[in-house]
Amino acid sequence: MTTPSPLPAVLTLAGSDPSGGAGIQADILTLASLGCHPLSVITAITVQDTAGVSDFLVMEADWVNDQARCLLEDIPVAAFKIGMIGSVENVAVIAQLMADYPDIPLVYDPVLASDGGDDLADDDLIAALRDMLLPQVSVLTPNSIEARRLAANDPDEEDSLTLDDCAKRLLALGCEHVLITGTHENTREVINAHYNQDLKVRQHHWERLPERYHGSGCTLASAIAGMLAAGSAVEDAITDAQEYTYQTLLNAYRPGMGQYIPDRLFWAREVAEDEGDETEQDGEGDDVGHA
Repeated sequence: MTTPSPLPAVLTLAGSDPSGGAGIQADILTLASLGCHPLSVITAITVQDTAGVSDFLVMEADWVNDQARCLLEDIPVAAFKIGMIGSVENVAVIAQLMADYPDIPLVYDPVLASDGGDDLADDDLIAALRDMLLPQVSVLTPNSIEARRLAANDPDEEDSLTLDDCAKRLLALGCEHVLITGTHENTREVINAHYNQDLKVRQHHWERLPERYHGSGCTLASAIAGMLAAGSAVEDAITDAQEYTYQTLLNAYRPGMGQYIPDRLFWAREVAEDEGDETEQDGEGDDVGHA
């Protein structure tokens, strides 16, 4: 006899990052931290550390499809999150998977390059995304560079596109919501802009932090998916996921010689510290001597 899980299941399809900073490892940590049960389908294996990607191997499309369908036939899923896809063939099988589950929210972080600037998508893959996957996306979370690459009809016009132009084009392709993150823009604060199908925009302003971070985009998209899976409305999920991500960056650490990694379990350490302080206070003044 099966016992229903108290945790909403979220299926993430992404590349593996052996450093634990980004990719499917970041997704799993984020979803678990937010009280979800993470299910994972690996789309690519990478050779990378906290400084960047040196090589990657894309999984065959049949393997991606089989991994996902095996899970979907067994466990009810409350949300999808997609990261690095790796090939046109993988775009095709993932798009068909999503079409078979149209009522489940889909959050897509279009990983077109690594945090270190390594290119992970060519023009054919981007064209396939525009044609097959973007029309099914509930929440798209590109940074400003990715938004311009996805929206441009010609590579020569990327630099001339405003972020408003990008959002209009991406929404016209079928995305329900677009959250363009402004980390790469030359602004004093980081401004993340949320656009909906009515072309209304809500700007979220965040203090620009001094370090470079590995996996912030994965964390944000996974947090949105986790909050949607838990029943949050889209507006609330987008707002609350940004706050969660910001806290992970404030508590980031540098385990290697490259970028900082967000601490997705920052809240657990804060609880442990508070409990430790309370224990110390409770012990103050205790008479531990003997008569």
